[in-house]
Amino acid sequence: MSTKEETPAADGDKPQTSSWKDSIYNPRTGEFIGRTAKSWALILLFYLVFYGFLAGMFTLTMWVMLQTLDDNIPTYRDRVASPGLVIRPRSLDIVFNRTDPKQYGQYVQHLENFLQQYNDTVQEKNELCMVGEYYEQDDQEEKKVCQFKRNLLRQCSGLSDTTFGYAEGKPCVLVKMNRIIGLKPRGDPYINCTAKRESPLQMQYFPSEGRFDKMYFPYYGKNLHSTYVQPLVAVKLLLTKEDYNNELTMECKIEGSNLRNSDDRDKFLGRVTFRVKVVE
Repeated sequence: MSTKEETPAADGDKPQTSSWKDSIYNPRTGEFIGRTAKSWALILLFYLVFYGFLAGMFTLTMWVMLQTLDDNIPTYRDRVASPGLVIRPRSLDIVFNRTDPKQYGQYVQHLENFLQQYNDTVQEKNELCMVGEYYEQDDQEEKKVCQFKRNLLRQCSGLSDTTFGYAEGKPCVLVKMNRIIGLKPRGDPYINCTAKRESPLQMQYFPSEGRFDKMYFPYYGKNLHSTYVQPLVAVKLLLTKEDYNNELTMECKIEGSNLRNSDDRDKFLGRVTFRVKVVE
């Protein structure tokens, strides 16, 4: 009985097996993560062109949009048609002991710092404007500012009484409108303040009758009107001893014009509410 000797298979005839390493790089096909170098190059080229096109479209869109904008005046200004009111000192709760300068000193200092821009040395550089008329400067490149000197606030100017009435228990509060570009209020706007209680509270207004003169309007924006300052109305609360140690809720509104002051959705639109309590 004859037997055949089995010879081992040649190395080249061995079955080739794949391993997990081949899924990353296959040396037989030259594929990296399942793709050849040419395939990867085509994919990278596609995404380069694709995202380059998107970046170009975005840049073009932004450029076109920026051509419609003005550096000085917003394109759309109908969102806020009426200004809000704010007070100085910057606090909606004014509480102090009139016999203790340390307690009301913060309010006095804040008013003094705020009124520095209304000093004569600053305001004399501005224009003397026609009372009762809008100061329109649409055709002028450099916008000028009408004078508003702090001495118009008289007893609340801090000149004759450096404590603004806080030492005597009759504090002054400054009221101003927020700036709105191009605003020209119709009528004769003025500030009217009331105390939310049954009996009225005596007050004094400076300038006379708490009016905002038209010559301070319109405002042309921060870039064109860099030295502009808002007109102010000072309200001096003539508190008596019966008013001391009681919290008073005050509400100031802008009246006499087309400006809104009764929007329930915005309690600062054309009005401002604050509280005052003087202790002795």
